[in-house]
Amino acid sequence: MSPAINAVLAALAGYLVGSISFAVVVSKLMRLPDPRSYGSKNPGATNVLRTGNRIAAVLTLAGDSLKGFVAVLVALLYLPESAPYVGVAAFLGHLYPLYHRFQGGKGVATAAGVLFGLHGLLGLYSIATFAVFVAFFRYVSLASMVAAVFAIFFAWFIGLGITTTIAVAVMAALLIWRHRENIGRLAAGTESKLGAKNATPPSDPSADGH
Repeated sequence: MSPAINAVLAALAGYLVGSISFAVVVSKLMRLPDPRSYGSKNPGATNVLRTGNRIAAVLTLAGDSLKGFVAVLVALLYLPESAPYVGVAAFLGHLYPLYHRFQGGKGVATAAGVLFGLHGLLGLYSIATFAVFVAFFRYVSLASMVAAVFAIFFAWFIGLGITTTIAVAVMAALLIWRHRENIGRLAAGTESKLGAKNATPPSDPSADGH
């Protein structure tokens, strides 16, 4: 097959892997409410943590991160030139998952996994930026968006090439778009800070939104 077809097939595989929503899967396995039915209604680790089940939140964070990392790593091993496309596709899979009615999360954990897969320093610098902004401002959403923007610069600075830098820029733009409601709350001064009390899930674990 031609390189173009191989790249398309690799990206499709990346999307299918990214479409696995670990927030939904872990919640089902641990008999917790569907994360799309409470709190921010975002199927991600932060919302899963609102159930009070830290193990479920950690498993969600690990799963969503690893799927991005593994998708890119496999691409680098077998079809290196497709790795940036696979990373974006895995990220898109998380945002709009095929298996979960296209109701996905905001992509922070998956984006981090993709960045680490593309280059260790890219992931490390981005996570460090995130940590600094969380420490100073206590807004996870703000730190996520700032880190995403800085990741574009880091990709260029490390010398990962124009294709990878554009791929990182596309993910950054999508991540910011998915945080548009958070941007509104930040502007209004109503965004919740890290550690603040948030909306609680339904008391009935069977109320999973299906």
